[in-house]
Amino acid sequence: MDLTADILVALIALLHFYILVMEMFLWQKETGRNFSGFDAEMARLTAPMAANQGLYNGFLAAGLVWGLVADDPTGFRAKIFFLGCVVIAGIYGAATANRRILFAQALPGALALSAVLVAG
Repeated sequence: MDLTADILVALIALLHFYILVMEMFLWQKETGRNFSGFDAEMARLTAPMAANQGLYNGFLAAGLVWGLVADDPTGFRAKIFFLGCVVIAGIYGAATANRRILFAQALPGALALSAVLVAG
């Protein structure tokens, strides 16, 4: 179960790194506009906000990677903390921005968190 939990944590870290790239570097390009659903003007207007959000997603990814490479109990605790942050951010994003965030971020984070808790 430890391996399954670590694979899920790694996938969540990759997801948040992907979001970082989309929000910080591709937001105003066609790929980023498809990601956000914004037209070119809205993407231009929201680019600073998106870059800030992307940075936060990068911190989540970095924390999850730290949890994967650190020895326990630190690694275990880091995974729990950062996955909890992912779930809370996903729930808040779904409530305030777009409901699909619940399924794209909160649910996968909750599944990984559950796997880490079971494996721990």
